[in-house]
This record gives sequence, C-alpha cells and structure tokens, in this order.
Amino acid sequence: MKKQNTTSDNKLDIVRHSASHILAAAVLDMFPEARFGIGPTIEDGFYYDFDLPRTLIPEDLPILEEKMRAIIKKNTAFERTEIDVKKAEALFKKAKQPYKVELIKDLVKDEKAKKVSLYKTGDFVDLCRGPHIDSAGEIKPDAFKLFKIAGAYWQGSEKNKMLQRIYGTAFETKKDLEAYLKKLEEAEKRDHRKIGKEMDLFSLPELAGGGLPIWHPKGSVLRRIIEDFWKQEHQKNDYQLIYSPHIGNVNIWKKSGHLEFYKENLYSPIKIDTEEYLLKPMNCPFHIFVYQSQPRSYKELPIRYAELGTVYRYERSGVLHGLTRVRGFTQDDAHIFCLPDQLSDELVRIIDFAVKMLKLFGFSNYDIYLSTRPEKYIGEEKIWNKATNALKYALDKTGLKYRIDPGEGVFYGPKIDIKIKDALERAWQCTTIQVDFNLPERFDVLYFDKKGKKQQPIMIHRALLGSLERFIGVLIEHYAGVFPAWLAPEQVWVLPIGSRHEEYAFKIAETLKKDGIRVVVKNENETIGKKIRDGEIQKIPYLLVVGDKEMSSDSVAVRERRKGDLGPMKLEEFIKKINNEIESKK
Repeated sequence: MKKQNTTSDNKLDIVRHSASHILAAAVLDMFPEARFGIGPTIEDGFYYDFDLPRTLIPEDLPILEEKMRAIIKKNTAFERTEIDVKKAEALFKKAKQPYKVELIKDLVKDEKAKKVSLYKTGDFVDLCRGPHIDSAGEIKPDAFKLFKIAGAYWQGSEKNKMLQRIYGTAFETKKDLEAYLKKLEEAEKRDHRKIGKEMDLFSLPELAGGGLPIWHPKGSVLRRIIEDFWKQEHQKNDYQLIYSPHIGNVNIWKKSGHLEFYKENLYSPIKIDTEEYLLKPMNCPFHIFVYQSQPRSYKELPIRYAELGTVYRYERSGVLHGLTRVRGFTQDDAHIFCLPDQLSDELVRIIDFAVKMLKLFGFSNYDIYLSTRPEKYIGEEKIWNKATNALKYALDKTGLKYRIDPGEGVFYGPKIDIKIKDALERAWQCTTIQVDFNLPERFDVLYFDKKGKKQQPIMIHRALLGSLERFIGVLIEHYAGVFPAWLAPEQVWVLPIGSRHEEYAFKIAETLKKDGIRVVVKNENETIGKKIRDGEIQKIPYLLVVGDKEMSSDSVAVRERRKGDLGPMKLEEFIKKINNEIESKK
C-alpha cells in the first residue's frame, strides 16, 4: 500500500474526501444493493451521490454517522491499486455499479485513459484518483458530521435518474467542527429568503416561474436606493448611461460567439415573423452597436458605457436559490472602448472604483483572482497572453494581493474576479473585469487614429456589483437585514402613544419627508410596546415615540436600533443626527 501525502496545504480536502469514502462504506453496510455515483469535496465539506432502494430520511443520518465511527474505530486502511480500464470496467459491471462503469467509459473517451486507480476501504471499492489518508483512524470520530439530504440528477442532467445526495463535513478537531456548525446556524438565521419574507422585500411565487423574483414595495425601495447611488457614482466617473432591449436577433449571438460557446446557458429562440430572437444573455453586443452608431476618433477614447441591463440565462431548477441564483437578473454592466496605451490606466481605474464601491456597501474583505484562458476560447493565443498580461500589470500596480485561477476565463478573454466575504467569511462572486480583443474584431469595431487610419480599440467588460439580485441577497445576509440607515427601506417609524397624538405624529412625518427621510406613521390600534417590538423585528433604524410630553415640548423620544432608548430630542436635532448618519453611509 502506497503512503499518501497529507502534509500539504490541501490536507483538509484529503481528510474530507476520505470521509466521503467512509460515508460510502457506511451506506454499503446499511444498503448492500446501493449503487454509487460520485463523492467529491466541496467548499467546507463533501457529498456523495447514491442510488438507493428507498428514500433517505433525516433520521438515517445519525445511523450512518455511527457506522462511520465504527469504521474509523477499526482504523480501516485506504488501499490504492492501479489497473487496466477493461479490468476496471469488468470489475464494476460484476459489482453491479453502472455509474462507475459510465465514468470509466468517459475517462477512456475524454482522456484516452488506459489505466485507472481504485481505492478500497473495507468492503467498499471506489474509482478514484485520490489522494487519501492512510487509514480511517486519521479522521477524528467527533470532528465530522452529516447534515443534509438532497436530490441530484446523475451527471447534472435532468435527462438522467435522480440520485440521493448526502452532504457532510469533516475537520481536524472537534473545536473546528463546532465553530463551523455554529456558523451554519448563524447562516440559517441570516438566510436572505427568510429575512426577505419577514421584511416583505421580495417573493418568488411558483406560478410566476422559478428563478424570477418579484420585488415588493419595500424591496423596490432598497433596490432603487442601490440603483440611484450606482448611477450617481458612474456619472461622477465619466460613464454614459444607456439602455438596451431584452431580446435580440439570433444573428447577434452567432456573431458574438455566444451561440457556439455559451449555448447551454441560452433559452430557446422566439420566432417573430421570419426571424429568430433570443432573450439576451449579455449586454455587450448592444453596447457595441451604440459605439458603432457613428464614426469614432481616437480623441473620443476612452468611451465608457454603463447600463443596469437585465439578462436571462438558463439555470436548472435544482440549482435555483432565492436571489443568489436566478434565471433573470440585472447586471451592473459597463463596457469601455479604449486605445492600447490607455488600457493599463483604465484597468487600474476600474479596480479602484470597484474597491471603493464595495467598501461603501460594507465589504472590505475579499479575495481577488486572475482567471486565465479556458479550454474553449475564441481568438489567437498571443492576443490572450497580451490581455492576461495587461490585467496582471494593473493588479500589480494597485498593490492588491491576488491568485491565479487557471482556465477560468470567459471564452472571449481573461478576467479579474473579486469575491467579497460577508460577515460569516463566506465568499461571493461580484466584481468581474474582462479584457476583450476578440469582440471588437468580430464586430469590426473601429476608430480613426491620428493619421486617419482605421484601428481597433480594446474593449473592457466589467461589472462592479455583479447581479443586483445576488448582490442584494448577499447584502441581506451580510447585515442580517439590519441595514445601515442609508440603505434601510424604512428609516424611521413615528409611534403615537394614543389617538390624540396622531395629528402630531403625522406633522413630524411630513417634516421628515421634506428632508428626504423615509418615514412611516404607525397608528394601528396597538399598544406602544407592541409597536416598538414590531419595529425591532422589522429592523427599523429609528423609532420616534410621541405622546403628551413630546407634544408639549415639541420633541420626539428617540429609540435607536443599535443603542436603544436615547431619550427626548428636538426634531431639528434628530434630523441633523440621522442625516449625518445617512451621508456617512455607516
């Protein structure tokens, strides 16, 4: 048996991958007729897919955990062997493991494999590249947990059978596991779908169609605040705002390459008269059309177009998730057309703009990735290298730390991705910056240089917040719905103690409205205690209680969400306080 290397940085991944095999061995013990899919590691854990004789229930998970502990206690070895693909195929056919047979055939077809490696853990034999720990005893019996059962189509295709997926995690110590479980518990409390419903921000009714959110009045206010701020900041940074249609002739997407390289994300064409149209997956071709609407001189460049453009991309129903994974979303999109000698400065400018915007929304912790050429791409390799080097130069100039993400660029160019981290240290993809030499060539995008000759500009694609839907979902979870005053859909509630105080409450509200403050008078027939509790549940930044004392002194009794009762305050004083807070965006 060959020793496995578990001293590298991916040791935890190796532990988790090994735990997924131990789970499979436990499932085999519980269901001898089980058919096995795949069991990879994922962020923070692992899963394994099974074809089982019955549907699993939550009560099965602790039983499987005990079986896993028994295997760990026996310190069962992980034994690696390497055999010819034909022998491996025969082995798994005999064991009645059709999914493994299919995987072997894929390896032969895609990778021209002649041999494969197998790992044996007790009676369980798996097709696996490894590596693994040397023996099961290296996993602490109190440092792993199974926590979820879900459905998953084999190979991710709805045409295939639905398997049962068991999710779990493993850590090196019990303390690390407990910290992670506490984080999961906190994440559940912060779930934007739950908070969105409690705060009446949005809904996703089944009849409307999956992945198509509907914004309620308060959610629309939140979205409008973000959109208005976005527009103001872009105009300050010399962007020109434009609008483009939701559908486009199929020939656009043929010419751009999306129909060839992005087909799995496109919806079926819509026929209008004799022409076919597609729901747009991207805004970029339309921005090119604006650029091409008149001849361009080098003196005009750089030209920066920005749009809050709604796009539509096919997502399987099984991966849809609230606002963070939808089928129709609005991208805070922009495209810059620049001269070659302007490229570096433009990229640095965009990175600085992105970091500033994210910080204003409360995100100062993030990871940056430079994604390079994927397997399927358009254009020449030397052009790709040129674009990649430009992005690298800009990152180096800003002094920001980043990692290389090999092969994760888009089909038309390399990119920079900024993944923000929320209050629970979870990473979310938001900002993306892409250099594109290919679309300008495909669409014959030109400008006249100093000598009057036609030249091609360089095109930069960029989104700072990404999808507004996903960004708002992340924002809700980051703040747990407790938005800073400038983002809160309702900034102030005025709470009259009794009916005789209502006229004064509405007078207060009118004054606040004139100052641009979002205010609601809560004059329902409820006790003041109930109104205050409701305000706390709705996470209102300020509650202003008004009664006889406040009426006689022309004041308000202020309750701040974070500090509680602040006592009486003149209205002018309160307006100054809240306006300072709104302007500081803290």
